[in-house]
Amino acid sequence: MIRYIKGILIGKEEGKIVVLAGGVGYEILLPEIVWQAFQTKQVDEEKEEVELYISYHQTTQQPKPLLVGFTNEIEREFFELLIQVKAIGPVKASKALTLPVPVIAAAIEERDAATVVKLKGIGNRAADMIISELHGKTGKYALLKEKGRPFPEAHDISKQVLDVLVKQLGHSRSEAVKMVESAVERKPDALSPEEIFEEVYRGIKGS
Repeated sequence: MIRYIKGILIGKEEGKIVVLAGGVGYEILLPEIVWQAFQTKQVDEEKEEVELYISYHQTTQQPKPLLVGFTNEIEREFFELLIQVKAIGPVKASKALTLPVPVIAAAIEERDAATVVKLKGIGNRAADMIISELHGKTGKYALLKEKGRPFPEAHDISKQVLDVLVKQLGHSRSEAVKMVESAVERKPDALSPEEIFEEVYRGIKGS
C-alpha cells in the first residue's frame, strides 16, 4: 500500500497532479485544501520536488487504484475518518474538503450543520450523518493551526491538548498530563496546540 510519495511534479490539471517517483508516474487526486498550494508550482521545467502523504484506495467496486494526496499525516487521518461515514466515499470526501480541516472539525464538534453543508457536494442529510457519526471524534483536528487564526495565550494551550486527550481520545488525566509534559519537554518552543499535539502524536507513534 502506498502511504507517502516524494518525487518530481511532471503533470498538473485541476485537482490532480502527476508525480514521477522511482521511474513511475503516479496520478494523485488533491482535495481543494491541498490543490490550493499546488496551483503556483511549476511542472517539470524547474524539476520541482514535491512530497505528499497518500490515502490509497482500491476496492471491488472501484478496481482502479485511487491515490489522494495530503500535505501532512493529520489531514490524511481526518480524511480517512470522514470516509468512514456511510455514503461518503474517497472521491466525494476529497471533493468535499473545501474548508480547512480545523473549521470542519470544529463544526462537527459544535454540531454546526450550517457550516458542514458548505462543503462541496454535502447536503443537509449528509451533513447530519457526518455530525452524528463523527461528533466526539474530531476534537484533536479542531486544534490544527488555521492560517490567520489566532491562538489563545500560552498557558491555555496545554489545557486544550489535555482536554482533547482526555475527553475525545479516552486517555486518563494522569496519562494525558505525562504525554503533554513529555511533548513540551521535547519541544519547549511550541507556541500552539497544533505543535504540542503533533509532538504528542510523534511520541505515541514512537512508543
